[in-house]
Amino acid sequence: MPPSKKNGAIPPTVLFATPECAPLVKTGGLGDVSAALPAALHRMGIDVRVLLPGYSAVKAADPEAPALATLTLLGHKVRLLGSTLRSGVPLIVVDAPHLYERSGGPYQQASGADWEDNAMRFGVLSLVAAILGTDSSPIPWRAQVVHCNDWPTALAPAFLRFAEPRHAASLVTIHNLAFQGVFPFPDVQGLGLPAESLGGLEFYGKASFLKGGLVYGDAINAVSPTYAREIQAPELGFGMDGVLRTRAKDLSGILNGIDTALWNPATDPRIASRYDASSLEKKAANKRALKERLGLPGPDDMPLLAIVSRLTHQKGIDVIVDALPQLASIPVQVGVVGTGEAALVERLREARARHPETLGTFIGFDEGLAHLLEAGADMFLMPSRYEPCGMNQMYSQRYGTPPIAHATGGLIDTIVDGRPGAIEGTGFLMGEATVAALVETVRRAVAAHRDPPRWQALQQRGMAREFGWDSAARQYAALYARLISTS
Repeated sequence: MPPSKKNGAIPPTVLFATPECAPLVKTGGLGDVSAALPAALHRMGIDVRVLLPGYSAVKAADPEAPALATLTLLGHKVRLLGSTLRSGVPLIVVDAPHLYERSGGPYQQASGADWEDNAMRFGVLSLVAAILGTDSSPIPWRAQVVHCNDWPTALAPAFLRFAEPRHAASLVTIHNLAFQGVFPFPDVQGLGLPAESLGGLEFYGKASFLKGGLVYGDAINAVSPTYAREIQAPELGFGMDGVLRTRAKDLSGILNGIDTALWNPATDPRIASRYDASSLEKKAANKRALKERLGLPGPDDMPLLAIVSRLTHQKGIDVIVDALPQLASIPVQVGVVGTGEAALVERLREARARHPETLGTFIGFDEGLAHLLEAGADMFLMPSRYEPCGMNQMYSQRYGTPPIAHATGGLIDTIVDGRPGAIEGTGFLMGEATVAALVETVRRAVAAHRDPPRWQALQQRGMAREFGWDSAARQYAALYARLISTS
């Protein structure tokens, strides 16, 4: 059992360095993880603190946050502010208004273009993370483990490796290997790293923050066991597979969890009718409300397949659009909610015009609609080409909405395929992210849906699964303990 305050042992000190943390700032699943995992660790008694850039929304959430320290780093004045997340986890805010208080998102301008100084912005964040893991920490607290999340914090292990001899161990979590923080070498050479460290960052003539973390981190983990295996092969390695194979003994996979209090159909205030596994008939009211929001006509007994997602090539949105004529002939209806690539948004709008009785869309982000979709759809679509972990397939099972998903990454680890005769199925897996595979798998799912006892049993098995964060938190705590014992 990891050390905890409850048994009198001294808890480990962990800095959870991240560029996102819901609800303060979120562009995807990393924001949810950065809120939920530290909260679960905190409940276990681990002394975990979250490090987050001082974006406008972060500072507005606690305008009276006191200054803990003032530093000058890489030519920039930086204050560290002390705050607290709503979970009770201490928050350290990197306050440098000229770097972080901007319109647009964490990584991009409102136009969608990357901020030109992202190397400096996240170089400073990584450097602060590293300093808090050394005896030079400017606050009366020092991390024993610096837990870095994705490329924006992945330079911290390089700073630590070449810092003073006594320093924290480092862990790098890969949430999505496709995003690697690649910059021209001159941008990285201005970050104060010693020349001998730069070879570990080299990536096809440029410098990658993420590669630096993979080379210099004491341990690496991915957000599902299957994804940890997949990224060691060229198909999903995005050019990093060789490095990851070299570090295979230091690479693990820990499956993400979900917030089971927030995503609970029995208590969810955002849905039209609350229900549980013993009152699944109440899902019908949610289906009617969802169809109304999406502008879908027709009888409610027609199966409704839906997805809420970033509208990107990775998520297989084009596969859904291309499959629509065949899906309409089954027949089923399809609902799509999300924002993303302009070309895919346009394709969805054109498809909606051609198939108004089959396709309903909402282009935008609406948290309430996301919950209603999970409750109101009969099945959830996830034809992702790759999926490091995924959370919607876990939400869906919890809401009695069996997922139809590509057998990849965390989808394999969280969905049991409900083939005919299978007594343990909780969803439906397809072997390829193709139109043919999607249509065949939808036909399988619809056949099960036409057998009410079989369908209800499938729903109830999914709703009974445990997808909370406690298991993941225990695995991370054990990993931290190993790192501390060997550092």
